[in-house]
Amino acid sequence: MAEKFTLTQEGYDKIVAEYDELITVRRAEVAEKLKEARSYGDLSENAEYDAAKEEQADIEERINKLENMIKNAEIVNDDEISNDFVGVGLKVKVKNLKTKEVFTYAIVGTTEADPFAEPFPKISNESLVGQHLIGKKKGEKVEFVVPDGILKLQIMEITR
Repeated sequence: MAEKFTLTQEGYDKIVAEYDELITVRRAEVAEKLKEARSYGDLSENAEYDAAKEEQADIEERINKLENMIKNAEIVNDDEISNDFVGVGLKVKVKNLKTKEVFTYAIVGTTEADPFAEPFPKISNESLVGQHLIGKKKGEKVEFVVPDGILKLQIMEITR
């Protein structure tokens, strides 16, 4: 059975846009680079040709990966998400019970995770924090082991 990729609609749209860009633009650019490099003659010592072939292989690998993700995507429908429990496609505000700091995270599928996203980090449902928050309700406390010790969080709010 093929691996399923849980994605928000935004994440799916980004993957499709990247795929389209690679297919329509980047493939043609690399083909042109290869054509130009071939015109230099001897391919055995042609650095431009080798670089273009490597770039072509990288693009084809990424295209294959994106095709697989698109084909096996499970898109989380915003209209069907209940914000009674933490889940993919929702934002969760948590309070660190030790430091009293409050953080907001967007819970997303693995392929969309971006801990540096603004205005708040996008954490994977499969990450350590994500795994412990998924399925929990507002007011619930979670406690789990992290490299620095034990992390204790309380869920303050769940929103779309």
